[in-house]
Amino acid sequence: MPAFNEEKYIAKTIIGCRKYVDKVIVVDDGSTDATQEIAKALGAVVIKHETNMGYGAALQTIFKTAREMKADAMVIIDSDGQHNPGEIPKLLEPLNNGTDLVIGSRFIKGHGKNVPAYRKVGMKVLDTATNIAGGIQVSDSQSGFRAYGKKAIEKIRINDTDMSAGSEILLQIKENNLKFKEVEIHCNYDIEETSSKNPVSHGVEVLVRILKEIELQKPLYYFTVPGVIFMVVGVGMGIDFLQIKMSGGQLPFGPTLFMIMVTLIGTFATFTGFILHSMSRLFLDFRKKEI
Repeated sequence: MPAFNEEKYIAKTIIGCRKYVDKVIVVDDGSTDATQEIAKALGAVVIKHETNMGYGAALQTIFKTAREMKADAMVIIDSDGQHNPGEIPKLLEPLNNGTDLVIGSRFIKGHGKNVPAYRKVGMKVLDTATNIAGGIQVSDSQSGFRAYGKKAIEKIRINDTDMSAGSEILLQIKENNLKFKEVEIHCNYDIEETSSKNPVSHGVEVLVRILKEIELQKPLYYFTVPGVIFMVVGVGMGIDFLQIKMSGGQLPFGPTLFMIMVTLIGTFATFTGFILHSMSRLFLDFRKKEI
């Protein structure tokens, strides 16, 4: 579990997790309170970051440690008391049936009524962006309660050090041929000071990261689709102007110039998208080989 100044709730989380796992590992991401001391006293293995490096950096350490330990399965759970450790078996069970990654979702079967409205709106935006970028379909892309099988532990590599790392993991599902599943979980939002990050800035930060990934992985969305739309508009206007000309009318200068510009821009954008798509495939294949 990643932890940053969680002395109020980490003891309860560790005690709850120990019932279901062989070992509890806490990555203390530069805490200045008693988080480390409490975790050690309760028998957890503590890996300390001397300074606060970010949620993504904590996840990097978690995955690296799991690989070094040759773990067959791993559950990542927030240490702030929002998640119920009693639901760990629900996340571990699908791993025994060939699933590589299990996401604890707050929104399966219409649940999530206790999630604050402003959070729901932001989550929906991030879910949509993640699904487009990753070519997957998840209902809770921002869930911090997940289980990973051996293949996922070995394949997933995290580059981001901030809160966008959770989405970055999901963007690697398809390219690594990982099987994933969502299971229902519940979250407690009555806890005070559960996050050191403003939810608005967190949401914007994650969204920007996902959009950059869409630009890299799916240039057709950014260039070819708009380009085709421009081309259709230009061709449509051209047909209308051709009919006017054939009937002996005068072509309006402004709209004609606009039609030519739209058609040229659309053509350029369309072919640019195709070229960038080919280049991005080569880059992503190279990145995958490096991983």
